[in-house]
Amino acid sequence: MKKKTADPSVLPFALKAVLYTFLALSSFIALFPLWYEVAASFSSSRAITAGEVLLWPKEFNLHAYKRLFDDGQILIALRNTILITVVGTALNMLMTILAAYPLSRRRLMGRSGLLLFITFTMLFVSGIIPSFILVKTLGLMDTYWALWLPGLISTYNLFVMKTFMEGLPEEIEESAAIDGAGDWRVLMQIMLPLCKPIIASLSLFYAVGWWNSYFSVLLYITKTTHQSLMVKLYQMINQVDASLLNSAGGSEGAEQILLTPEGIKAAAIVIAVTPILCVYPFLQKHFVKGVLIGSVKG
Repeated sequence: MKKKTADPSVLPFALKAVLYTFLALSSFIALFPLWYEVAASFSSSRAITAGEVLLWPKEFNLHAYKRLFDDGQILIALRNTILITVVGTALNMLMTILAAYPLSRRRLMGRSGLLLFITFTMLFVSGIIPSFILVKTLGLMDTYWALWLPGLISTYNLFVMKTFMEGLPEEIEESAAIDGAGDWRVLMQIMLPLCKPIIASLSLFYAVGWWNSYFSVLLYITKTTHQSLMVKLYQMINQVDASLLNSAGGSEGAEQILLTPEGIKAAAIVIAVTPILCVYPFLQKHFVKGVLIGSVKG
């Protein structure tokens, strides 16, 4: 009796259908919370309270966004976050490059000891209280240097950059040295142009980390005018009450009927994540490449 075999043309199609269905459901589950917040941010208080908001806004309005921007605190927090992200990322990349280049050269004296010392920092940290005492003793409280200085270099990103530089042909540096180029010229004119992919990747890693920074800002920044967007978002989510909704004059009473704490929270969330969502699709390949660079070697 002849044994039946599966049709090779049907099995791959069925498998693809199952995989695509699974991926579609997974994507929907991951995106639904954010999509719901977007819909809720454009919906009225009555629709949100009644549970009518699901995938599309009900009784479309912009009152929640108007209230957030009228207050002015979101714009201030957004400005602070942009400053923290831009300056912090620039300092991170400067120090990471300056540390990774010499560590990637085998001729560096004491290289093994330095690498061991740096690796030690990945396994053991000082803790919150000693870090807080140090920052306060240095007089950095309520300044952004309290955020930038302790986080100048990520040890993981440093090793990724070092690994990438080690993978570059040594003959290039030797040729430049024969022509009379020093270490600074080799770094600026030869190494950095060749390191553009990893520089872009690590810049994105650092930038996303600074944009989402919350605990360090909450710990070291007490001035409300210096707080970041994530801290302001946290305060709105946990401290929105009737005083926020009733702070306007009586002429806006009709508008307040269309406002609800849930709607304001949803609008604040949308404002916080929109910049990253707009940038990420264009830079996703750099994230993927950066992860691969750090995992293939070293």
